[in-house]
Amino acid sequence: MSKSWVRVVIIWVVVAVFALAAIQNFESEQAFVWFGAILAGSIASVSIAHLVKAAPAGFVRELIYAGGGSYLILALASLFVFLKG
Repeated sequence: MSKSWVRVVIIWVVVAVFALAAIQNFESEQAFVWFGAILAGSIASVSIAHLVKAAPAGFVRELIYAGGGSYLILALASLFVFLKG
């Protein structure tokens, strides 16, 4: 597994942990607000990692994978919150 995949998977795990924390600790409306902040943070973390690394190779691909996976995780969490009531 390459380093870029390790970073993407770590971001997905962090997004899932924060989504579960938002579901458990906040009301439904507040959880949806936190989901937006979590998604923004996942995209920002990829940008920060590439700024520190100072190597543009694979930036767009990593951004798409991290953002897309985070969006999917948060969409499933939103569906759970919506169905839970």
